[in-house]
Amino acid sequence: MPRRYDPDRPQRIIDAAIRVVGERGIAGLSHRAVAAEADVPLGSTTYHFASLDDLLVAALRQVNGAWLAGIEEWERGVDASVPLADELTRLVEESLTGDRARAELEYELYLAALRHEAVRPLAAECLDAMVELLARRTGDEGTARALVGLIDGLTLQHLLTGREFDRAEVRDAVVRVLG
Repeated sequence: MPRRYDPDRPQRIIDAAIRVVGERGIAGLSHRAVAAEADVPLGSTTYHFASLDDLLVAALRQVNGAWLAGIEEWERGVDASVPLADELTRLVEESLTGDRARAELEYELYLAALRHEAVRPLAAECLDAMVELLARRTGDEGTARALVGLIDGLTLQHLLTGREFDRAEVRDAVVRVLG
């Protein structure tokens, strides 16, 4: 029997891995779970992604790409007549009051870099890309990097505690970083 031509299979496997992590966390990620979710033979997952780290890298690359596209869209839409602190507060508010499951997935994959060395360079690339985007507005890399740290910290606190978004508190923190 000839092999079935399925050029979309690697993408379906990546999408399935993202769904598995979203539903079960990193600990629930296995070739078997992904194969079942993607409705492909187990051998297909290991053929296209020899290790779970390879699969994690592909999943994080896709999630990061979508996340950075959103940040780029925000950056292009910044109103120069509005104080940057207000625009940055809007960015944080949109990310914290949006799809919580998506934010949890993004941070779960992002924080996987703590335990999966193969994922670290990709997480670092994402941080550097965000610094570069924010530096377009702040004028310097140091302030942009501090803002990325603030945004990450605020996001993690929100995800971990479930606190309500406090616009004034966030704006005050952003103003302090901006100087």
